[in-house]
Amino acid sequence: MSSLQDNPNGGKHLPSPVAPPPRGMYGLGPTARRLARSGLALFGMVVVIVLVLTAVLAPVISPHDKAMQYRSATKAPPMSRIPTEEIENEFRGVPPGQFRPARTNLFILGTDKFGRDILSRILYGAQISLIVGVLAEIIAILIGVTIGALAGYFGGFLDSLLMRVTDTFFAFPSLLLAIGILAVFEKPGLFTIFVALGVVGWTSIARIVRAQVLSVKEEDFVEAARAMGASDARIILRHILPNSLAPIIVVGTLGIAGNILAEAGLSFLGLGVQPPTPSWGIMLAEGRNLIESAPWICIFPGLAILFTVLGFNLLGDGLRDALDPRLKVL
Repeated sequence: MSSLQDNPNGGKHLPSPVAPPPRGMYGLGPTARRLARSGLALFGMVVVIVLVLTAVLAPVISPHDKAMQYRSATKAPPMSRIPTEEIENEFRGVPPGQFRPARTNLFILGTDKFGRDILSRILYGAQISLIVGVLAEIIAILIGVTIGALAGYFGGFLDSLLMRVTDTFFAFPSLLLAIGILAVFEKPGLFTIFVALGVVGWTSIARIVRAQVLSVKEEDFVEAARAMGASDARIILRHILPNSLAPIIVVGTLGIAGNILAEAGLSFLGLGVQPPTPSWGIMLAEGRNLIESAPWICIFPGLAILFTVLGFNLLGDGLRDALDPRLKVL
């Protein structure tokens, strides 16, 4: 943990303080084994991995162009085929390079009311969901960790002030607050939606980080660092925050699921990503009036949202159990 250094004037220096490994992070091997023993957590991890691969490989694996409208195949049910000649006719007169040529004449999940392939739009919609979910959570973590660390470390008036601000944000329904923030912008889009979700999603993180900092700052290694003359910034960044990583990782994973669900809701209301960009929320909105005549237009995007949010939630729960020091075998 610390080493004695030779003093040129004789004797030894005091041991230099070194922060212990972050709490809940002792040995990645035991943590990984504990995570692997949870079947639900593994299922969630598989879902998340599939989502990431789908988002990255969407241009390669999608059978049709996400925006191509096949007028001869509007509201086609799943596993429909249209003659290859009709697909070729659809592309006649279209400027070269505007749409990617179809790889097949099969529509595995059917088409929507505009004749667009649902499977291809779901694959591209995974990109939107992942980008919004991750970037919004990064913004929330940056804000929440900063406020929580400052409030917990310095205490006093600053702690009271920052926590009252946190309580004020926490009192507002997050979706309504996000709608209010989006209303400030002239035109909603991808950038505005993850900024809005990040601004409203930091309160829980701030509370958790504050509680962790209040506990860790009383440890002996923090007192030793302070006695050695370490600055407040160095103590927070090098000694306290590394020992608060476990709950931040867990809350961040769960927050991504919430952001994906919120993005779908805002897009459904027309306040998120704008058409013709494929978004699962937009696909639900476009098919809500056809739920009786063409239910697949709503069912498949809804299932994509369901399994994605469930996967992140299960993974977050598994990480919480694996990183919780109280569950470690002594």
